Amino acid sequence: MRRTHMSNSEPGRTQEQFPCSAPARKILPIVALSVLLALNALSAGCTTAPGGADAATVPPINGTVTKVEVIHFTAPNQCYSCVVLGDYAEETVKTHFPEELGSGKVIFDHIDIGDPEKKEIVERYGATGSSLWLGTYDDQGGFYKEEDTRVWYKLNDKPGFMQYLNALIEMRLAGDFSQ
Repeated sequence: MRRTHMSNSEPGRTQEQFPCSAPARKILPIVALSVLLALNALSAGCTTAPGGADAATVPPINGTVTKVEVIHFTAPNQCYSCVVLGDYAEETVKTHFPEELGSGKVIFDHIDIGDPEKKEIVERYGATGSSLWLGTYDDQGGFYKEEDTRVWYKLNDKPGFMQYLNALIEMRLAGDFSQ
């Protein structure tokens, strides 16, 4: 049996000719594990479509809806999209709910999260930046808050934004929390 010895000075295979270098061989298992963990985290709990058989059938409040607050929380320096979000939300509420605004059943407000006079409401909602929140109150003292992030995807479609937000507010006024 003949054994050959290769040294760095002899022609033969170099490290560049190997498909996977030593540092890459150390990193590859870490990358593979990270990808598997990320896929597992993303798929956790996603067994049915939203509103499917696993959707909550019990509303988050116990009584009859008495009031819905639509609040556009702002930061001290707003970007263009943040301003548009607030303008569209205000126009939607004023256009579709004038009677409810007059009676106090629907409330709309722009609130700067940095305003010390508004600290209580900012803390109640948990707002940390520019956002749109709905707060639903019932006649038994219940309160349900929700940040609606879907509105951000509708800023390039004002009629679609207004139609979506109008439908959502109507659902909350009716005690419907299916979406």
